[in-house]
Amino acid sequence: MLSRTAAALVPFFGRLTVTLDGAAELAPGSVVAANHTSLSDPAIVLAALHRLGVEPVVMAAAGLWRVPLLGRALAHDGHIPVRRADPRAAACLEDAAAALARGRFVVIYGEGGIPDFESATETAPHPFRSGLARLVAATGAPVVPLGQRGARSVMSGGGPGQFTRLASAPLRRPELRVHIGAPVRLTGDLPAATAQAHAAVTTAWQTAGGHAATPPAPVPAPVMEAAA
Repeated sequence: MLSRTAAALVPFFGRLTVTLDGAAELAPGSVVAANHTSLSDPAIVLAALHRLGVEPVVMAAAGLWRVPLLGRALAHDGHIPVRRADPRAAACLEDAAAALARGRFVVIYGEGGIPDFESATETAPHPFRSGLARLVAATGAPVVPLGQRGARSVMSGGGPGQFTRLASAPLRRPELRVHIGAPVRLTGDLPAATAQAHAAVTTAWQTAGGHAATPPAPVPAPVMEAAA
């Protein structure tokens, strides 16, 4: 439900380009690790993955389940609430492991939060928390690094400013770029595995920004999106 909705709506707010590494592989039961910059980037990530035929479950802040309609859609699609500073916090990793065992893709934001500044400027991924590495250590799942840029042009900052950007996005149609890298197998202890995942996502983020030696070819958009 949410993946299809995102795929339909995101092209109205910006020009979405999705690229893949030559060795990229989206195997069922993979963890998709993405950088988190804006309240709008989950929709962009879902739209990009939908273009590749993937409808993942997302690990997201539990407070979103209290939002009318959105909370119902999150529950319907099996997305996973993350309850930080809560005795039930560890349960989200158990739920994610169960989803991976069923062959689902699980999207996780290693940073665990959004950069706290007003500007629409893009910044490299912040340091990751250990949850991603702990999930992979428990499941052995491969990590697919996903880097995205442009979400802050759609929605960023706090207060009225972020909604002003959102309201004007259909007129501005900023570039929204998502790049998916080759899967990695995390090794070493939790700090080493966390650093390895962070490095892979940072490389994908750099490639999304056009910093690759050989720019990857974009994934064609569906006809209905191209016409929009």
